[in-house]
Amino acid sequence: MNPYSNKLSSSAKMTKPSGKYKTKLMMLKNTIRETVFENLALCDEVSEVQELILIRNEEKKFLLRKLCQIDPQVDMEVQRIINSNSSQTAPSSTTTPPKKPKKRPNNDSHDHKSVKRKSSSKTQKKLLQLIPLDQNGHPIYPITLDNLTIHSIGEIIFDHPEFHSEEAIFPVGYISTRLYGSMKDPTTKCLYTCQIMNANDCPRFELIPDDDPTATIIGSSPDMCHSLLLQQINDSLSLNVVSVRPRGNDFFGLTHPSVLNLIQSSPAAKKCSNYKWTKFEVSKNGECYVEDPDTCLSFESLQNSINYCKFKMTSEIHPQPSTSILQPKENFGGYYV
Repeated sequence: MNPYSNKLSSSAKMTKPSGKYKTKLMMLKNTIRETVFENLALCDEVSEVQELILIRNEEKKFLLRKLCQIDPQVDMEVQRIINSNSSQTAPSSTTTPPKKPKKRPNNDSHDHKSVKRKSSSKTQKKLLQLIPLDQNGHPIYPITLDNLTIHSIGEIIFDHPEFHSEEAIFPVGYISTRLYGSMKDPTTKCLYTCQIMNANDCPRFELIPDDDPTATIIGSSPDMCHSLLLQQINDSLSLNVVSVRPRGNDFFGLTHPSVLNLIQSSPAAKKCSNYKWTKFEVSKNGECYVEDPDTCLSFESLQNSINYCKFKMTSEIHPQPSTSILQPKENFGGYYV
């Protein structure tokens, strides 16, 4: 018997199992590679879906705000739902047992009115920012209050009811300035001068832009001037980026706590019959009054609204192509990721 044949047969037997395990190892590597690539594709798909969810949530909030601005009933329903949810989520761990109601006489109309007055006074109480005064106790102008600057407080006319309302007093000669979007290009800042003048015993309100004084807005109330300004901004952009529901008293700065307290300190303010007095308090913790970052008052909020509307339009005109696992992005080693 040839010894070389025995050696060849034994070597053949040794090579057979090695080739079998090699193919199994290659198949296992291919399976791992496919699983890794599929996992990467799934991760990409999940991230894209999460981005779409965030965008849809922002669009839903934006459309709900617009609907509330258009339909007051929807706004009231939304407020009712918010109030009901806040009352349900109030902490009940520190609740005290209910007290027995005290008996009161039948003629409690006076008490009911006093309770209403006390509750309204609590809601009207606002934090007060101190204003620098000179040696005679007069305010030092200009008074800078964040985005608002007061240049003159004016003179109160109390014998004409047109010069005051329930929430504000309109002094003649009042001058303030505020930064907001320009009527020509709302993406750029513009300084608006707010003035109150006397026109035949009736107040006249003016909004004067510094980039074009000829485009002065004149109205019989702050809301009229503010509404015209907001409408002009929407028209210049051809977009409804801001609601035309006016907040003229806030834009002029007449309802700012520091300004209102300064106006109330005049003796003539007590003779304004239509005006409802507002109480203020000085914060002990050093907190200051922060103005509502509304789109119709803040330049930064206006820019956010403009950017969001532009993003929404571009996403509708040029939608992003949807990628899936079956439509891969890149070829890597015969497998798509």
